[in-house]
Amino acid sequence: MKSNKLFPITLFLSLFLCSVASAQLIEKGYFRSPVKPGSRNYLSGNFSELRPNHFHTGLDYKFGGVEGEPIYAVADGWVHRIKISSFGYGNVIYLKHPSGHITLYGHLRNFNPKLSAWMRQKMYEAKLNELELSPEPGELPVKKGELIANGGNTGSSGGPHLHFEIRDSLDRAMDPLLAGFSEILDNIPPTPQKIAIVPLEIDSRVNGKFQRIEVTPVLSGSSYRIPETIRVTGKVGLEIQSYDKLDGAENQNGFPKFEVSDENGLLYTLDVNRVDFNFTRHFLLHTHQNRFTRLYHQPTLKFDFFTPNSPGTGAFQVEAGQKKTLQIRLTDAYKNSRLVNLTLTGADLDSTVADGAAPAKAQTSYFKHHMKIRVAQTDKGGLAKFFIGSQIFEVLPAYQDAQTRTYLWDLRFGIPSKIDLCSEVLIPDLIGHFPVGKEHLHATDKLRIKTEVNSLLEDLYLRVGHTGTSDAPVLRLQEPTEYLWNPIEVTWNVNGYSGDKSRTHVYQRAANGARSFVGGEWVGEQIRFKTRNFGSFVLGVDNVKPTIAPIRVNSQGIRFTIKDNLSGIQKFEAFVDGKWVLMRYEHKQAVIWSEKLDEQPLKGSVLLKVYDQAGNVAEWKGTIS
Repeated sequence: MKSNKLFPITLFLSLFLCSVASAQLIEKGYFRSPVKPGSRNYLSGNFSELRPNHFHTGLDYKFGGVEGEPIYAVADGWVHRIKISSFGYGNVIYLKHPSGHITLYGHLRNFNPKLSAWMRQKMYEAKLNELELSPEPGELPVKKGELIANGGNTGSSGGPHLHFEIRDSLDRAMDPLLAGFSEILDNIPPTPQKIAIVPLEIDSRVNGKFQRIEVTPVLSGSSYRIPETIRVTGKVGLEIQSYDKLDGAENQNGFPKFEVSDENGLLYTLDVNRVDFNFTRHFLLHTHQNRFTRLYHQPTLKFDFFTPNSPGTGAFQVEAGQKKTLQIRLTDAYKNSRLVNLTLTGADLDSTVADGAAPAKAQTSYFKHHMKIRVAQTDKGGLAKFFIGSQIFEVLPAYQDAQTRTYLWDLRFGIPSKIDLCSEVLIPDLIGHFPVGKEHLHATDKLRIKTEVNSLLEDLYLRVGHTGTSDAPVLRLQEPTEYLWNPIEVTWNVNGYSGDKSRTHVYQRAANGARSFVGGEWVGEQIRFKTRNFGSFVLGVDNVKPTIAPIRVNSQGIRFTIKDNLSGIQKFEAFVDGKWVLMRYEHKQAVIWSEKLDEQPLKGSVLLKVYDQAGNVAEWKGTIS
């Protein structure tokens, strides 16, 4: 693509000078509102908000449930990237500005006429129904306040809104509220919901046990407090579940800043000020099950949110009989803040602790590299034997009472092949240790797991379960609430499977039985696939073609409903009179429709092909006279 020769050279000089120095900050007044400039705006989401499956990196502007809201460029610049897609941000525009910043406008219904015509031409040239391009600087210039699009509900959107981001010159997301948009009001401080206290070492205890506990703070004046005193032994960390609200909206949003202090003053700060998209999956390590923010240092976390960012940050240890009063200050982007007060009391290790009713069989749970086993008391003794390779380690209960014994084991000392608990023998479902930051391969007769350098968020002690039958096998890897950074490769031996392998693929099965397509390639009796999620995996046969139902077929355009029963739609292509026709897709309504390159009416034979993920192909044929 050629650059526009009329594009001002001063813009490039400004970019060069500013992107190095000032693009790391957002200057108030530099950006205008992308929606209803000068009029009140409301948000359904904001920066640093924890979502069920991602870390929200922008602002979600409400449209009142309707599409078509005018979207404006927030500053002078040019189109840096532009994309039409059925998923993710949907139809999206990235603008680059002389300051070096990048702004993003997602889930758009349509681009303005100039950008629409430019993109449509490129899509017809490429014969692609979805396309992402990066025009040359100056090829598609925009002015501050120029209408660039209309808001919509495209991509992975749950309703009409604009997803808006501001990124720095290194393409890292920043909090757009720092731009000082006067159209958005916030006079409400954040609200804490739960505080969690978690053990950080094998000798750590919370209220006498190796456990994570959650407590609910209560309002006390203008601040919150934990009414009960928490007894702790060894090193423990804090986690918090909380939210912020903006004026005039009930949505529970995020906020960026946490400060933790004790009687002597500020100890450390956690400030979510930038999000590097190379590490966005690390928010799963930064949080507990997408709900609680972890307020303690984790050695493999790529986000640099802590000050100071050192191994001891956030680890609290209180001497027996002593008390430590802690204060957590929660602060939003508008400097509204709320305090949460709690007290930790130090306690000695106690080997006689009530740990609930005795389980019928040994119960095993895991927290990072720690293994916890609860088992009923027995008159056969309490000295458990852990078999690690050729060695046997005798382990006393960490604590017990008249009903239950609780054992703790640090997996860094070895993975037990079996554990003799006196009353029963436990065979752990652990198959191996996968070190973080390294390539690693582990193979058994039924399974081969390969990790890459960037596959893991932290050291993985992989737990595997095999259930089902030869024709309906089930593979369990860890739990769905545990996470990977990037995909791992799994080779699953399903010897004895008699289904149609040409249409059989791997699906991840949710707790409610719903299946989502993963894929896979057969190599003899094994199927190899990649996954970035843990959970249960099954085989599924999809030999049913997608369905095609015409809605409108005439000279002005063609429109269809397309659906697939299992694996999902992979792609589609349409031809009229033998010529390729651009088709747009809205997967939430399962509708595709044509966009003509010019005003010429459609005429002649019509062929639509729809492919699913399993390789089934459906065709629809007709004629426009």
